Amino acid sequence: MTKPQASLNRRHLLAAGAAGALSAVSGISFAADPAWPNKLVKIVVAFPPGGPTDTAARIVAQKLSERLGQTMIVENRPGASGSIGTAAFIKSPADGYNLSMFGMPALLAPLLFNNNAYDVRKDFLPVATVYDLPMAIVINPRVLPNVTNLQQLIAHAKAAETPLNYTSSGTGSFGHLSMEQLKDLGGFEMQHIPYRGSAPAVTDLIGGQIPVMFADVVAALPHIQAGKLRAIAGSSNKAKLLLPGIKSVAEQGFAGFDADTWGGLIAPLGTPRAVVDQLNKELKVILADPELQKKLIGAGAVANYQDSETMRKRLAADYTRWSKIAKDKNISAL
Repeated sequence: MTKPQASLNRRHLLAAGAAGALSAVSGISFAADPAWPNKLVKIVVAFPPGGPTDTAARIVAQKLSERLGQTMIVENRPGASGSIGTAAFIKSPADGYNLSMFGMPALLAPLLFNNNAYDVRKDFLPVATVYDLPMAIVINPRVLPNVTNLQQLIAHAKAAETPLNYTSSGTGSFGHLSMEQLKDLGGFEMQHIPYRGSAPAVTDLIGGQIPVMFADVVAALPHIQAGKLRAIAGSSNKAKLLLPGIKSVAEQGFAGFDADTWGGLIAPLGTPRAVVDQLNKELKVILADPELQKKLIGAGAVANYQDSETMRKRLAADYTRWSKIAKDKNISAL
């Protein structure tokens, strides 16, 4: 072998090694089928049918199917706040034909259920954020007729001889964790009474058994519109898109407070970069479509495109924030 040939071979080996190292670090393969997608694409939803994550996945899947010219189906794998379906999904082939609409209840599920099913900071590839799901503090106006804003609720809680009860969709839910953080910030006490899902919690809220709930807006909205419940604070300004006129928690004395849950597409580690780039290109377009935004609003969600790196940072920041609260408060689903 001549010296120029040996040098050329070494350069090729170094370039291949560098590409392999970069692929390992990023979790994205450089090899991709240029004809992607040329067969059915599956989107796993680790939650039951009919919820906001499932509905958002179906709305987005339909639009992606239309734009990419290939069928995309949604497959539900519910259980344990999304951890069962997510743990199975991350082992799927990283070929671009396996995606999942990740919902935030799955963020802390491994912590709450005391298992190591996955780590949202490193065990899958964030593709893009798709939606935000605003929440709201709602009350029963018959039980608390004089409470019309957050500060009045806090004053009532502080004056109560026994702790005021509040509920959420379950132990470790974002409603639960958000209220626990708000209690610390506001220096007041309330007792959490967990329910198994939003529907039974809202039913007992309307019945007066529980006077306060930190709820998904979509679950409470029909009853707010009917006058059976009263929204007194939104988790962020996005709640105003569903509840015009409502003030956020931040606007009522807690600057910087933001407790929207959210969701986005994820893929197994090693999914080709070209697939991720194509999905980002398409999602950026369809999530800016007023008609699709209207459909998501109807499901209680607000379209919110953020690219892969932004989603990765958001996952890490939310994990740090909510896991600290869960640990500090000794919150467990077991």
